[in-house]
Amino acid sequence: MAALAALRADVSPLTAKHPAHVFRPLPKMLGRWEADGIDTGPFHAGVEIAGRRYAGYGLTKLLPFDRVLIGCESSRPGAFGGFHHPDQGYQHLRMAAVITMYGPLEGRSPERPALALLDLLRAYAHDCLHHGSRRRYVEVAGTPVRTQYGIDHHRVNGGPYPAAGPRGVRILMEGACDREARSVTRRVAEHLAVAQPTDVLGALAYRDATGTLTAEDADRAAAAPGSGERTRYMTALADYEHGVNRRYARFLEEFAPGAEDECHTRLLGAVISGDASALRTWLDDRHGPGTFAGLFRAPAHGEPDPAP
Repeated sequence: MAALAALRADVSPLTAKHPAHVFRPLPKMLGRWEADGIDTGPFHAGVEIAGRRYAGYGLTKLLPFDRVLIGCESSRPGAFGGFHHPDQGYQHLRMAAVITMYGPLEGRSPERPALALLDLLRAYAHDCLHHGSRRRYVEVAGTPVRTQYGIDHHRVNGGPYPAAGPRGVRILMEGACDREARSVTRRVAEHLAVAQPTDVLGALAYRDATGTLTAEDADRAAAAPGSGERTRYMTALADYEHGVNRRYARFLEEFAPGAEDECHTRLLGAVISGDASALRTWLDDRHGPGTFAGLFRAPAHGEPDPAP
């Protein structure tokens, strides 16, 4: 599709949202950090783990490093980056991800390398799953229109993507991706004995990246005083935890008590393949016919066309 290829040839609109930051491709950024004496081994170890785990879901190609842009050296005083920095992440039309370095952004290397590498790993592992999720496009009047993302389908003339079902299918897919990315990050942190920082923000960021954040942690982050970028980062962390990860955890607890990992595996596999038949059968067998449809289908949009 020529229109899609043209969009993917130019990623500048993604970095243009952050005019104060300098963005470089991931390989170049890692090389600069290594030149500054930072051991980037934990990140590479995590990428290897992600590759093996994701292959089990049918995802055999990770997001290419040269499609990942890392922001730092900001000219904005007090700039603070990381997974919860606004307007970053994977953009499917451009097939590229924008990630900011965790911590103060005014330097070229992270203030806390170990924590920044964990944050980077979580963001990259997360975006790999978005990159690898099943998508279909059609061209309408010269513009590419997405008609499928994972297990979320959309008719070309049906308006914006619906948050189908009472749970919100896109929220659940987002939660599944982040649960998996945090699991990869946690394994690296545990295997390499990466110590949790002792300060409040550092400890929260560590627990957030590794998926060990408690409800009390999220409440503490939401109540952080001040109005600077660090405070806004903590607020965004809390909002994401409550709005995505906690909602996904409640879904697993409600519909797969005692089998949360199996349900997660089936759901993420469906997102990657675009084929929800196994997940549908599993949920309907456990909770009765129509369970899947009630959770993931918006009646106004009808049943989607079958995946090819």
